[in-house]
Amino acid sequence: MKHILTVENVSKSYGDFTALNNVSISVPKGSVFGLLGPNGAGKTSLIRIINQITLQDKGSIYLDGELLQPEHVHQIGYLPEERGLYKSMKVGEQALYLAQLKGLSKTDAKKKLRYWFEKFDIADWWDKKIQELSKGMAQKVQFIVTVMHTPKLLIFDEPFSGFDPINANLIKDEILKLRDEGASIIFSTHRMESVEELCDYIALIDKSKKILDGKLNDIKEEFKTNQFEVGLSCNDKDLLLNEINSKFTTANSDKILFNEDLRLTVNLKNTESSKDLIKFLNNKAQITHFTEIIPSANDIFLKAVANNG
Repeated sequence: MKHILTVENVSKSYGDFTALNNVSISVPKGSVFGLLGPNGAGKTSLIRIINQITLQDKGSIYLDGELLQPEHVHQIGYLPEERGLYKSMKVGEQALYLAQLKGLSKTDAKKKLRYWFEKFDIADWWDKKIQELSKGMAQKVQFIVTVMHTPKLLIFDEPFSGFDPINANLIKDEILKLRDEGASIIFSTHRMESVEELCDYIALIDKSKKILDGKLNDIKEEFKTNQFEVGLSCNDKDLLLNEINSKFTTANSDKILFNEDLRLTVNLKNTESSKDLIKFLNNKAQITHFTEIIPSANDIFLKAVANNG
């Protein structure tokens, strides 16, 4: 597997405070990589180091196989959580200025900006000042200036902040489209539902250390607890429940199911399989619903951080 970014044993301290402690991550090319962690965990410090806003105390960073150098800044697009547009400048004037800072000629910048402004239906904003725009409108402009020079690596820090659901979906679709066209993306957020929708891989940082990383689907497999959601149709609900509880550990399910008399969450032992449960239930009732409970990104986040204590 080829990686667009490799972070090797990076540490960073501010006085007596350790922001990053020997952190290593690898971001596969053409993927959305979720960089997750509680507030103050070290995510922002790592992002600032990748963007060369600050330097690591030790460790190495490679962009597309090359040791990170100052000139690589043009190959990275960064959308920070705290937006940095100049409020008194006109939208078009500022977008052109930022595009040229990223190495585009004025002609190419105008052409690309015209494409993106029309795509986002904001061509009429060209001569407006940033201070005249809502937060969400300004976010669209900043998203455009982040991606328009087609960088090797895109870093989005809370990209949906300030967006209504419609525009959040618009940006989400654009991020997925950029990935499908070959872009490599680091995505940092506290919105775990966005992680589910967007991320192929994740890394979780807590208390300055990486405590978890890998392919999201593989991590979900690791965090499964052998639990199953079951819906049953039967003649005697109490009798059936007693029989199930005599063999398995159960809990009431809060899942909304239809056409069943009994719904349960069944916890199996490591020595038991779903086939054992299905065979037992088939002899007792009609199974109307049966699914394994897969942990969500939010479940994994909470459990991993709690275990890191």
